[in-house]
Amino acid sequence: MTNRNIALALLCLSLALSHAQTQTPGQIRPRPAEGRQPEWPPPNIREYKPRSTLVVPQHPVPRAKFPVIDIHSHQPTPISPEQYEKVVKAMDQLNIRLIVNLSGSWGDNLRRGLAVIKSSPYSDRMVLFANIDFSNVGPGFGQRAAKQLEEDIKAGAVGLKIFKNLGLHVHQNDGSRLKVDDPELDPIWEKCAELNVPVLIHIADPHAFFEPIDYHTERWLELSLYPHRRYQDRSRLPCIEELIAQRTNMFARQPRSRCIATALGWHATALARLSQLLDRLRNVYLDVAAVLYDFGRQPRAARAFFLKYQDRIVFGKDSFQPDEYPYYWRTFETADEYFDYYRDYHAFWKLYGLDLPDVVLKKLYYENALKITPGLPRAAFVNLTGNK
Repeated sequence: MTNRNIALALLCLSLALSHAQTQTPGQIRPRPAEGRQPEWPPPNIREYKPRSTLVVPQHPVPRAKFPVIDIHSHQPTPISPEQYEKVVKAMDQLNIRLIVNLSGSWGDNLRRGLAVIKSSPYSDRMVLFANIDFSNVGPGFGQRAAKQLEEDIKAGAVGLKIFKNLGLHVHQNDGSRLKVDDPELDPIWEKCAELNVPVLIHIADPHAFFEPIDYHTERWLELSLYPHRRYQDRSRLPCIEELIAQRTNMFARQPRSRCIATALGWHATALARLSQLLDRLRNVYLDVAAVLYDFGRQPRAARAFFLKYQDRIVFGKDSFQPDEYPYYWRTFETADEYFDYYRDYHAFWKLYGLDLPDVVLKKLYYENALKITPGLPRAAFVNLTGNK
């Protein structure tokens, strides 16, 4: 055999072995198009927007079926009267009766925000949750923060919101990172229980934000657009499982406190795990803010979850973009299939309706929020719930 023939045989053997290594078990021949390259320049990830040829029933829902309490919104504090009027007009079109501004601040600024709402023609359309000032964390911080929280609740705030900087970016005066379950914070959670107000807590972010980034990353586009959402550097930031463990430990140590884990606790991609959390800790509730793209792509599992835990989930969206709410209504209220999500950098997949029954919709939209947050205005819901 000539050297040329030997080289050709080795090349063929190499290609055959390479292909065999890439085949899946049970594959006996190359799949169509394997080894081919596009004749045209391929589009980038933001250019490729294929139009679906699927013909299915379409039922857009511009207005929620029942009045809604949005327990997770962010507005300026204080909000200007002009901006507040714009927000209320948008709420009316969407059938949002009440909005909870989680960016309520503390002290004098919170009081200014409350004054604007109280003096407006829409005094019963927005409430404020107080926040914690984490700028000076040292011995006795928890007691001081709990005292300030008590003053803020007496002034008119109806709950406490903890932002995601806790666990990630809040440091104590000695330079160490403040952990979510640090005993120094116990007086704050205990004060919430004493005052009968919930704490809505945002700990961590999507798992993909903490994992290595490559072309297998679901949130590749988002992470490429927003550098501040990249938490991969373990020399500076904890891993997500550490944050979740701290949060869950805090929940377990504070059984008297009603805790609302935002964004389905960042477990929307693992509903079985989330079920275990809810079954174990009866003081934990969930909001659905910012994870429509996850529960909306698993309609059967998500529907079963919403039915089973119908008394533990409240509606909240996060950013106030009026044109985005109808995607939530459609997902909750219809059985529609394969319809668009509104942000390409969150999800390149489609949504599916959960077709929730009315009894569950009412709990999700307003009844659970009224139960969890006693300080909410109730007059608009009396005829719907029978509760004073």
